[in-house]
Amino acid sequence: MDKRSEIIAGAARIFEAEGFRGVGVDRVIAPSGASTRTLYKHFGSRDGLVIAVLEARHRRFMNQLSEGDTPKNDPVGMLFDTLRSWIEVHGARGCMLLRARSEYGDASKEIVLLVSRQKHEFRDEVARRVERVLGRKDAVLSTQIWLLFEGATAAASVADASVVDDAKCAVLLLLEKARMDQP
Repeated sequence: MDKRSEIIAGAARIFEAEGFRGVGVDRVIAPSGASTRTLYKHFGSRDGLVIAVLEARHRRFMNQLSEGDTPKNDPVGMLFDTLRSWIEVHGARGCMLLRARSEYGDASKEIVLLVSRQKHEFRDEVARRVERVLGRKDAVLSTQIWLLFEGATAAASVADASVVDDAKCAVLLLLEKARMDQP
């Protein structure tokens, strides 16, 4: 692993466990053994590192979704299967992107915009999958499924991962109703 990737991986673990803004630069780079100078060389600023961590996290999740998206799998149901396996590996602490958005709300327009773009990308992915299942677009159903996904992500942090399965069951019922309502 190159130094840039090491810094991102170490910082991601620290941010996940301790938050973003309340953690000093020295603490953030300690797991990688990098110097402050190396941090600034690779990322330009502490916020640049946060952006790199968020981009890497989002990309890893989206890639995991793509890997599980096979013709045999239900494209919508597997969103929740992927979330369940993600939680089993990474833990249930809620969405790192939304936590960053919350902490940086007034402090970094760039981080806020990044999270917004990432959430829109995921929401668009949900809509594409709904369209594949139904054979037509359904913006309301896509939003409902997206909300159930985001809610399950948050709820798992205060309950347990079984809430993801409950959300998936609700989604499957919504999809079945949508199929029955088709002309």
